[in-house]
Amino acid sequence: MAQHFSLAACDVVGFDLDHTLCRYNLPESAPLIYNSFAQYLVKEKGYDKELLTVTPEDWDFCCKGLALDLEDGTFIKLADNGTVLRASRGTKMMTPEALAEAYGKKEWKHFVSDTGVPCHSGKYYFYDNYFDLPGALLCARVVDSLTKQKSDQKTFDFWKDIVAGIQHNFKMSAFKENSGLYFPEIKRDPGKYLHSCPESVRKWLRQLKNAGKILLLITSSHSDYCRLLCEYILGNDFEDLFDIVITNALKPGFFSHSPSQRPFRTLKNDEEQEVLPSLNKPGWYSQGNAVHLYELLKKMTGKPEPKVVYFGDSMHSDVFPARHYRNWETVLILEELQGEEAWKPEESEPLEKRGKYEVPKTKLLNTFSKKWGSFFIDSVSQRENSEDSLVYTWSSKRINTYSTIAIPSIEAIAELPLDYKFTRFSSNSSKTAGYYPLVNYTNGLIE
Repeated sequence: MAQHFSLAACDVVGFDLDHTLCRYNLPESAPLIYNSFAQYLVKEKGYDKELLTVTPEDWDFCCKGLALDLEDGTFIKLADNGTVLRASRGTKMMTPEALAEAYGKKEWKHFVSDTGVPCHSGKYYFYDNYFDLPGALLCARVVDSLTKQKSDQKTFDFWKDIVAGIQHNFKMSAFKENSGLYFPEIKRDPGKYLHSCPESVRKWLRQLKNAGKILLLITSSHSDYCRLLCEYILGNDFEDLFDIVITNALKPGFFSHSPSQRPFRTLKNDEEQEVLPSLNKPGWYSQGNAVHLYELLKKMTGKPEPKVVYFGDSMHSDVFPARHYRNWETVLILEELQGEEAWKPEESEPLEKRGKYEVPKTKLLNTFSKKWGSFFIDSVSQRENSEDSLVYTWSSKRINTYSTIAIPSIEAIAELPLDYKFTRFSSNSSKTAGYYPLVNYTNGLIE
């Protein structure tokens, strides 16, 4: 495989929507997601009202790359070899001694090798995106609450209630019905929760279009919510930018399922209509599969193997399946690459222009966690009188295995020429080669 990657060499450029093209104001959107679920648990399922109160310090628990053992309520952070680097029961972090006793240096019992990626099963849940992270804090606090009520409790059965809360707030009809807490609040004040796309990104999308690229939008959000987001971030003419829009894509199944398992459907007034036996023309569709999409892309490009690149923020839903099942090029949007600096106003800015980011209500979710350390790297204690050694995390390994490149945002590359040659991740180069801008690690921090 070539050492470099260029957008100019791609025929098709596809995008996820949430946290990829559409950037959220995390200090506002995270509490909204948390409250959506917490209120449901308290009001509908009888959980302790303490769950409704969250302090700014509580948000430090949130860190992408954690796995929750659904049986015993333990959160764990994995090293690239599958061993456990850190763990907590609820929000209470395990001491190094307790960690060694519980896990030793063995692979975690649910560890999945290079043939797959851990995420969602009946036994564990893997947190890898910003929609999920507030739920991690809630689940940890649920474990705390249940343990407080019954100190010797070893196993838990709260996950079904979490799933019910997700269904209540995010079912297909929730947006239209104004049910739950999340959609009504986003509709009431989208500017509080969403960032408009910078003009540089809008120009870049038009530049791709003018260069003859086919542009795709593939999102698991439903069509009505997708429309609200796109009109706010891109303008009322957003549909002119995309040749094909696919909503309710139900990723990662979109990439892995056969056409018979997941056919495309037409839409009328945001309601799903007839099943399509194939995809014959550009347009706006629901559900579907990558097989029928690729057949259409062949017709549209006139090429037997059009080259596709897909931008997304989730390893589980976007990057891994697009690469593993379809061999598409993949660009991971990874806000952790920008750390705290992206949220700090320029010193020269007038105070009145610094706005709400000057003193955020919550710890910013893309910054270093005191409890969990770096998303990318961590230290492992060695024998007495010797220095700790640094190891890559499981999440870091997934990135350099399945991503072509990783960037902090689309804005970070929007002013580069389309033929800019990015150094790609590969087994023959440094484990950090595909990060743009290129990063260095020092004690787990990005420089």
